[in-house]
Amino acid sequence: MRIGIMGTGDVAGRHAAVINSLKDEGVEIVALSNRTEEKARAFAAKYAPEAAIYTDNRALLDEAQLDLVVIALPPFAHTDEVERAAANGIHILMEKPIALAAEQAWRMVGAVERAGIKTQVGFQFRFGEAVEAFKALQAEGKTGGVALFNGRYFCNALHASWWRDRDKSGGQVIEQAIHLFDLMRYFMGQPVAVYSRQANLFHNGVPGYTSEDTSATTVTFANGGMGVITATNNAVPGKWIGDYRVVAEKLTADFASANMAAFTHTDQPDTPVTKIDSLRDMRVAMLRDLLTAIQSGGQTRTPLRDGATILELVLAARRSAEERREVAL
Repeated sequence: MRIGIMGTGDVAGRHAAVINSLKDEGVEIVALSNRTEEKARAFAAKYAPEAAIYTDNRALLDEAQLDLVVIALPPFAHTDEVERAAANGIHILMEKPIALAAEQAWRMVGAVERAGIKTQVGFQFRFGEAVEAFKALQAEGKTGGVALFNGRYFCNALHASWWRDRDKSGGQVIEQAIHLFDLMRYFMGQPVAVYSRQANLFHNGVPGYTSEDTSATTVTFANGGMGVITATNNAVPGKWIGDYRVVAEKLTADFASANMAAFTHTDQPDTPVTKIDSLRDMRVAMLRDLLTAIQSGGQTRTPLRDGATILELVLAARRSAEERREVAL
């Protein structure tokens, strides 16, 4: 399977390493694109020395004869690459958020669904072993209804200059904490309303820093359940904390990560605890899921439609913060 990578930043490097780890399964990086040729060549030297180099994303899609493209561009850089890939019959693995506007996201969904190509959005936490275990219990009716999700996304870094610019990244909720919003919806179903407060409390003196660095968001779901997600970019330097608690009718789950959790079975005598502690590479599992869908004609776990749906939720959270009111979905 011939794979191209669009964008050559840190996240693209993680995808390249995963692809290279699966070379024995018939995948190969054959083309790369970056507007700056020197950056693309430096990336190629590290991950794919034989790959063709492009400085134009459209040329990559039109000329490289790809089976699959990994789109690892910053949110503000998304243009028509999804529609063009779809027109060329190229399957897509795309980083989140897939856009900064719902209209653009749904245009992408329409293009890929009309073309019949397979897509996967980079919500790799859905592939964590603990998350999979919870979903399996949920499918078997062993959790009961999920009533509460409580998550936090804590970090402390200046990140890239484009990330600090809310107009280019969308802000911390849209660009980072979206992972937790996706898991919350994955566990709890359809959201019906959102209320959020967001502010730049710690970095308002940093030139060019317009993203929020503190936020608290409450989401109400169709089943009456509630979710609360807090996020900050002023926690412990060098640490990336994304943990969450899920309270269901028969089970309380404490997730240290998507791979590590303790499940307390509250409907059983003496409330036994099941512990999950895995080192699974979630990006490998995510790519394998996409490859399987391509080969079998089945569905991926995180299709582009899900990327558009969760984008609508975090955009509604941003709107709620701007208008200081609850927003119905």
